[in-house]
Formats: sequence, structure tokens, C-alpha cells
Amino acid sequence: MNIRITKFISNAGYCSRRDAEKLISKGCVLINNNICSHPSKKVGKNDIIKVKNKIIKEPSEIKLWKLHKPIKYICTNKDNFNRKKIFDLLPKNMPKLISIGRLDYMSEGLILLTNNGDYSRYLELPSSNIVRSYRVCINGTIKKNDIQKINKGITINKIKYNKVNLVIEKKLKNCVWLIFKLKEGKNREIRNICNYFSWNITRLIRVSFGPYKLGNLKIGKIKKINIIKND
Repeated sequence: MNIRITKFISNAGYCSRRDAEKLISKGCVLINNNICSHPSKKVGKNDIIKVKNKIIKEPSEIKLWKLHKPIKYICTNKDNFNRKKIFDLLPKNMPKLISIGRLDYMSEGLILLTNNGDYSRYLELPSSNIVRSYRVCINGTIKKNDIQKINKGITINKIKYNKVNLVIEKKLKNCVWLIFKLKEGKNREIRNICNYFSWNITRLIRVSFGPYKLGNLKIGKIKKINIIKND
């Protein structure tokens, strides 16, 4: 069965479909030694695909790893500010991987990595209804009414955030630990919500992504895990 060249490149774990389109526009993608002229081109199992003169192939098996991201790391391959990247933490013998979703610079916790672009896309799409869970430490007072507003859905700066499941995990002398559970995960959603209510975040840790848990994985470490299929 033939598929679009961008999907082929993404499935191979080389990069996202969007980045594949950019590579095609720069003439970096060859199909049977001919420059790919358009991202809609379709390829089959007998075609030879090269990206930057390197042959790439679709993986025969979807593989998955979990990483405990430290703070002050970014979830991209390149950075104009020369910041540390999560891919710097990977052993040199690892295959080329793509991250499933992202955590911002000062957030920590569970990042999933895969060799398959389609599986990454499936887990990221809001339509897949996959719950992400976060532990968030807040300085200051948390009003019950504010939690109710967040759980019903809230609009901030013309951005609508859908219903989330927010509860207080525990109250300590100088802080409050919250549990956020959300499905959509808009850019910096938790930080924007907390900032709106003047809640000062001191730690933000993702502890699960769908059925996959951070568990006791140490900061900066990576572990291969099994794919958990939905019934």
C-alpha cells in the first residue's frame, strides 16, 4: 500500500510530517534518487527513500521509551539559544527517536519517545482522549471556587481551556500540591491557568501520559517500555 512521503518519513521516526515538508521544500528528500518535488508524492515498499543522502526505512516494530526529563532541558533537536536538549541525555547507541508531546523548559517528568511518527501522532491528538496527569506545587492560597471554575472550563486571553480534573493532593505548611488531569494539553496550559489565578508554581511534574507512568524512574534516565494497547 502506498502512502504519502511525509507520512513515510514520520513513521520512520526521522521527524514530524511538518518538518518532512520543510525538508522536501529544500530538496533534501530523494525518491529512487530523484528529488521529491511535492509532499503529496506517494511511495511504496519497493521505493528507496533518502533524506540528506541517508536511506531511511519504516520501522518493522513500534518501540517506546520513557524519559524522566529534568528542568532546564528543551524537547527539540535544535535550539538557537544553545540550551540543553532531552536528546543529549540519550545513549549514543539509541535509534533516531521523536518525542511524543513536549514539556516546557522549567517543567519536569515523563516524556515518551518513539521510533514511529504515526504512534506519536495518535497519542498527541486531542481526539484520542488520552489523559495526562501532572503534580503541581503552588505557593499561596487556593480557593475552592477557583478550582471549580477551572474544572468547568475557562477562557483566558481569548483562549478556551476545556474542562480539566483538578484536585488538591495535599496541603503543607508553605505550599499546596495539586493534581491536574487534562486531555487536550494546549501550549503551557497549566502555567497559563495558574498565572491567571496568581498561583506561583514552584514545581510542575508530569507523572503519567495515558497508561504510561513515570514511576520511580530517576531524573535524566531513560527506559524502554512495552506498548500498552487499548481494548
